[in-house]
Amino acid sequence: MPSTVLNSLNSALHALLREDERVVVLGEDLLDPYGGAFKVTRGLSSAFPGRVLTTPISESGFVGLAAGMAMRGLRPVVEIMFGDFLLLAGDQLLNYISKCRWMYNGQSCVPLVIRAPMGGRRGYGPTHSQTVEKHFLGMPGLTVVAPNVFCDAGQLLRNAVLRHDDPLLFVENKLLYARPQLSAPSAGRLGDWHARDTDGIFPTVLLSYHPFTRAHVTLVAYGYMAELAAQAANALLMEEEIFCEVIIPSCISPLDATPILDSLWRSGNMVVCEEGTETAGWGAEVIARATAEAFDALRSAPRRVAARDLPIAGSKPLEQVTLPQVEDIVAAVRHTLAPQRLEFR
Repeated sequence: MPSTVLNSLNSALHALLREDERVVVLGEDLLDPYGGAFKVTRGLSSAFPGRVLTTPISESGFVGLAAGMAMRGLRPVVEIMFGDFLLLAGDQLLNYISKCRWMYNGQSCVPLVIRAPMGGRRGYGPTHSQTVEKHFLGMPGLTVVAPNVFCDAGQLLRNAVLRHDDPLLFVENKLLYARPQLSAPSAGRLGDWHARDTDGIFPTVLLSYHPFTRAHVTLVAYGYMAELAAQAANALLMEEEIFCEVIIPSCISPLDATPILDSLWRSGNMVVCEEGTETAGWGAEVIARATAEAFDALRSAPRRVAARDLPIAGSKPLEQVTLPQVEDIVAAVRHTLAPQRLEFR
């Protein structure tokens, strides 16, 4: 049975605590037998007593405490029980943690990782189902990373803790936890896909049913939406012979747009997918970059697929209507290609 994303993250945390005495873990209700709301921290407090700290319900307080620990040489990993409440630590992140290296002329850094379960589709209602990382994108000094099933989530977390010396927000879509963790691209293949990934500690994965010489559409997505984009690409190929390239950044801020733009030059068309609300979202930044840096490549106006600008209902049918689905991605691709003849350039 393949490992899940949850198991990958949990194994990474066990390995980090075992291998590096600087690593500590903080958050609400992390101690066994509960082991955290989504069980990513299960077993840690039993194996490493004294290095897994359960905290009061005060995100600003324990994020600030972890920042101080990081400045004194530790490598804290903070869990926000539900990412919706990350904004309670917004002042710590915006006004101090992200600016520390700059304010002290590089003499001090904050190697702090904040894990934040995000997203809906589990019926948790309007205050426990949101995707709010867009409020932290573009914050100077703060890196935002989002794992997906197409690259090793545990390795991303290890890299975030040990190989990145500045504050980092690690966004984990809740539906990913139970999903099988696929192996990294090997020999140019990932299952039925032609696959590539970029260099670096937070790679971008590129998937295509065609060997990256031409495409009809570039689909850009991160986190759990990457899986929905891949499902849409499969449906479009099987039903309409539309070839899509799926571009999946793991680091969404600051964004390396090069793989996206390279694909756009091959396809000429782009659809950007995210689970957060559409207005002022990540997709708007991607499209702005593409328009500014690869305008001549565009054959049609780029389109966004995102959540409606509404609170997320507790009712499952209403939640489904609010959040983006595979069918929405398929429809966006069809709309993008409607005025064009389907031929490779």
